[in-house]
Amino acid sequence: MSKVHPTVANHHQNRCSSSTSATEEELVNVSAPSVFTVWKKSSMTFQGTDGFTVFNHEGKLAFRVDNYSRKTCPKGGLLLMDGAGRPLLTLKPQILNLQHKWKGYKGEGCYNKSPVFCMRRRSIFPGNGETEAFMGVPRKRYAKTSTNPDFQIEGSFRKRHCKIIGHNGTVAAEISRKKVNNTTILLSDDVFNLVVQPGFDCELVMAFVVIMDRICPKLFTPILCF
Repeated sequence: MSKVHPTVANHHQNRCSSSTSATEEELVNVSAPSVFTVWKKSSMTFQGTDGFTVFNHEGKLAFRVDNYSRKTCPKGGLLLMDGAGRPLLTLKPQILNLQHKWKGYKGEGCYNKSPVFCMRRRSIFPGNGETEAFMGVPRKRYAKTSTNPDFQIEGSFRKRHCKIIGHNGTVAAEISRKKVNNTTILLSDDVFNLVVQPGFDCELVMAFVVIMDRICPKLFTPILCF
């Protein structure tokens, strides 16, 4: 069986920031894209669990999200962790919001914290998978539809073919289907590539991926979290 992590030896080392940026302008000085393989499977091996296991180009565990139910979110939200299990961002949905709005908080938990970002689906219709994110803004700004988002997702996350675009049109990251090594055979869409461009926060981009998975799920997959 093929490995799910990248095995290309000549890739540059992933050099993402260890802290999440509050704005797109707070960029990290790096020179090469960071390449990840995202496996939509919890690192926990219990039957019925859901989550993400993310490997860097060396096959080392870079990020993880563990969840104990496929149908609901924990009351405290989803926790994005690094490979060692240290909390990075807490991702929490706004219950019964028609645009499936989520907020991200630094570290574990969200009590007495201001959100680092807000992400929502652009349309209330389930068939429209386009989403947008607002970074480090006052809560009242979230409700203003005229406010330009800091990031937009173009393409189809459901088909694993999309880009995360900054407000100035710069491509921050790209998601694509993964192939078996040295072949044209595509793996299942539960395993896909994530390439983060230099200067963009990998933690933040991975948080976007986790939320997109909830906002733009496969057909017949629950999308509301309770």
